[in-house]
This record gives sequence, C-alpha cells and structure tokens, in this order.
Amino acid sequence: AQQYREAVIKSSQTCINDIEMKFNDLSEQIKQFYKENKFNEINLNQLRNQLMKIAQELNNSLNISIQLNSQTFINDISIILSKISKFDKWKQNALTVAGGNGYGQQLNKLSGPAGIFIDKNKNIFIADRWNHRIVKWKCNAKEGQIIAGGNGKGNRMDQLNEPTDVIVDQQNHSIIIADWRSRRVIQWLNQNQQLLIDNIDCYGLAMDKHGFLYVSNCQKNAVRRWKIGEYNNKGILVAGGNGQGNQLNQLHSPTFIFVDDDQSIYVSDSKNDRVMKWRKGAKQGRIVAGGNERGENPDQLSEPRG
Repeated sequence: AQQYREAVIKSSQTCINDIEMKFNDLSEQIKQFYKENKFNEINLNQLRNQLMKIAQELNNSLNISIQLNSQTFINDISIILSKISKFDKWKQNALTVAGGNGYGQQLNKLSGPAGIFIDKNKNIFIADRWNHRIVKWKCNAKEGQIIAGGNGKGNRMDQLNEPTDVIVDQQNHSIIIADWRSRRVIQWLNQNQQLLIDNIDCYGLAMDKHGFLYVSNCQKNAVRRWKIGEYNNKGILVAGGNGQGNQLNQLHSPTFIFVDDDQSIYVSDSKNDRVMKWRKGAKQGRIVAGGNERGENPDQLSEPRG
C-alpha cells in the first residue's frame, strides 16, 4: 500500500508541475498580446482553445481506481494509473543505433556526428560532419549508406563541407542540409542538388507541419523562416536578430532548433547556456532550460546543442 501511495503522490505532483508550466506559458502569451494590443478574435480563440485543453488535461490528468478483491475483506489492493508520468527517468543503459566502431570513413563508422533526423520508418539520417557527408542508417543496420556528399571536402554541388544538420522533407522525400562551412542550405533529391539559401552561416534546421523551413544563423544570432519554394529572399525573422547578447530578445550562437505544432520555436542558445522558447510572432523568448550560468548542476547547461 505504501508503494502505491508513493506512486500516486509522485504522478500527481508531476501532472501538477506540467499544468503549472502550461499556465505560465499562457500567462506570458496574454502579457505579450496586451503589450502589442493584439486582442483580436483570432488570438482570443487561440487563448480560449489552449485554456480548454489545460482544463481538460487537469480533469483527466490522473484517473485512479482502487480495486478490492471480493474473496477477502482486504486481500489485494491495486492502483491503476491511467496516465504515466511524462518525466519518468530514462534507462541508464542505451543501445547503439549508429556508429560506435571508432573514428573513420568506413560505412560502419562516423566522425564528429552532429544533427540527426529520424523519419516515420525509424531511419536515422546523420550529418557526419568531419566525413563531409550525410549517412542513412536503417533500423538495426550494421552500417550506414551515403546519401549526400562523400566526395571529399569542398563546395561543389556534389560535395559538402562540415554539414551540421539534416532534415527530410516528408512531401517529396528530399533531404535538406545545413552545409555549414560552405555557408549554404542545399537540397538533395536522388543525387540531384539544388541550392536553396546561399551566404548564410547556417547551423540548425527545422520544418513545421505547414512546410515552412527554419534556419538558425549562428553568426547573426537569429532564426529565420522561409516559405517552401520561396528561398530567394531574406526570410522572416522569428527569433533573435537583435545582436549578440543574453537579453530575452537576443541570442548568442544559436545552434539546433525545434518547431512544435503551434509554430513555437525552441532554440539551443549555446553561448548563453540556455534553451529558449519563442512563440509565433513573439518579440522575445522565454527561458525553458538553463539560464543559470554555465555549470553541471541540474538547473544549469553548458553550451547546449540539441
């Protein structure tokens, strides 16, 4: 009984903490709308929908039933938790899914792997940075397959120069690469290459469910967004872009990025030792991890990348 009691307390507290974070996030949005005087019908509906989701999650966050074995007065008590904590600890022993055979150029090896992308079929696409190539590892494979680069270090269309990130466009199954040292974003489709964005210190890539491409610029301390097929412009600024710094409207060497279903952007703000969240249309971000100086404590980060 004591074991089940502790499980209930732990799960309840986790759910409460999760909902509290969402309320804080909603509060920040309301403050932002108030500052910018954007209380229009669209934004109000957006806030209403988020509040309804939080209320529903609060009502259904923990469904507990205590079952009594009818054969004895109290012989067996079981507690069924319908929702397991999202923040249970990860297992400490990991499974190697790519590389792990030392440094090298062979197909079963990697050299300075950077960004990765996993598709719906559990294929792993890896920016094999110092091998100047993108490799694809199928699930349970013993070696990878070169699908871009691998023709030496360089800036020819069939070459890469220290690629840092890769994503797969699920619409046409092409791969999009942040070719960092060549300062370009390039697309590969069946060994055919197309230059998408040039003269950019690109590091991280992301694509949202609408097909918009997001690119972090580690030198200009900004993240910009491009509409699919319209890459002949500077893109739209969506995070940072206010010079190098540690203010909430600034970034310092942003690296990897992630975009959620609401088009909020999560940025590894590496030199600020923090992870930032920028909501769509926001003028400044919010610290969601780190931001307590560089260090090894649980509330600190040290140049996060990913």
